[in-house]
Amino acid sequence: MGSSTHYRRILLKLSGEALMGSADYGIDPTVIGRLADEILEIQKEGVQIGVVIGGGNIFRGAGLQANGMDRVTGDHMGMLATVMNALAMQDALEKRGGEARVMSALPIHDVCEDFIRRRAIRHIEKGRVALFAAGTGNPFFTTDSAAALRAIEIGADLLLKATKVDGIYSADPARHADAKRYDHLTYDQVIERKLAVMDTAAIALCRDQRLPMRIYDMGVADNLKRIIRGEAIGTLVDPG
Repeated sequence: MGSSTHYRRILLKLSGEALMGSADYGIDPTVIGRLADEILEIQKEGVQIGVVIGGGNIFRGAGLQANGMDRVTGDHMGMLATVMNALAMQDALEKRGGEARVMSALPIHDVCEDFIRRRAIRHIEKGRVALFAAGTGNPFFTTDSAAALRAIEIGADLLLKATKVDGIYSADPARHADAKRYDHLTYDQVIERKLAVMDTAAIALCRDQRLPMRIYDMGVADNLKRIIRGEAIGTLVDPG
């Protein structure tokens, strides 16, 4: 851990939609490049990093189900989309001189490694960014749940969820001008108030393991670095 950093190891959750930038679909190379720069910048400060990326910019299982597709099939397609996003992030990191490994919850040996907890921790300790793909490997579980699970498995000090808003609000701030932004909440408050920040399974996992999480706006430059240095950016969710 660097002298100016407050965390030894973090798990960063990026939504697939975050990679689209201003586009309607796919990956914006400018956005993924900026995110790679930010990840490598905090890594240079001594922070060990695992990353979970969603697949909503390509496929979303629940959305496919709504259009008539079998949910399990749709979720498997969504898992494969997260592998594509993780490979793109690996490429962006390596082009900038970083080291990264994609580890999938679904076996795809010709493309990336299987997720093995001890190997993942070894990669992180060796200074590689571990990119965890294919969610939990199970249908009906979101990549939020995968992020909470992987954060706990690797012994992260903090789960960070990068979003397009600057924290958790009492209602959708895009629709409700009077929505209140929270600086701090407990896990139970998030669940009881049905605040749509992560799914309930992910929140419950973090609560049971007392893993703090912070939700922040990834669109603001240096937010990630400022959080790592201890600044209260976004909304903190912890035991209270």
